[in-house]
Amino acid sequence: MSRRDNASARCKGCRMHASLCVCDLIPRLTTRTRLVLVIHRIEDRKTTNTGRLAAACLTESQVLVRGLEASPSDRVQFPPGTRPLFLFPFDGAADLREFVGGESPVTLIVPDGTWRQASKVRQRVRGLEAVPCVKLPAGGAPTRYRLRSESHDDGLATMEAIARAFGILEGDAVEQALLGVFAAVVDRTLWARGLIQAGDVRGGIPPGAVRHDPRSGLARTQTVG
Repeated sequence: MSRRDNASARCKGCRMHASLCVCDLIPRLTTRTRLVLVIHRIEDRKTTNTGRLAAACLTESQVLVRGLEASPSDRVQFPPGTRPLFLFPFDGAADLREFVGGESPVTLIVPDGTWRQASKVRQRVRGLEAVPCVKLPAGGAPTRYRLRSESHDDGLATMEAIARAFGILEGDAVEQALLGVFAAVVDRTLWARGLIQAGDVRGGIPPGAVRHDPRSGLARTQTVG
């Protein structure tokens, strides 16, 4: 299967192969906290991106694609009355738990891209210069994202980081709802690549799902009872 054919076979919503689509699993979560996802233009093209999936789950979310030639003047603006916070573990970043229960709702700005791309967002995007930086508490569980290699021991997929942050600010139910969709994407993709068995896919796989073998370029149909 060519790369072009591969792209045409994907769901335009979740970017999974159509037979493995997770759109029906995506919740619509209304939260006090607002998400602003600042995604690098190169990251935005990747089918393994999880940031947009997190934004799709949250009704109070906005996605800004940075680095586009058509809009070189990237800028983030915040709704009046909200407390903007930039989620990235820079030296000196405050623990996100310090902002739980504040009078003003939080607007959480999350950079999405490689570690290097994400580290540059605060300097490259106007409106973020004076926004306080926050980080997740140390000692959390390691990433469960097995679709890409991770260059940092404490690195997380963007959706995992957003889920943990919203778990702190909004509660465990929101975190688990986000992680449930994340788990479905990871497991279905691993199954499609032939790396795990159908019985190991959390939540199962849809009937008639197609397994795409990246080593041979072939697609094989497996009927699931």
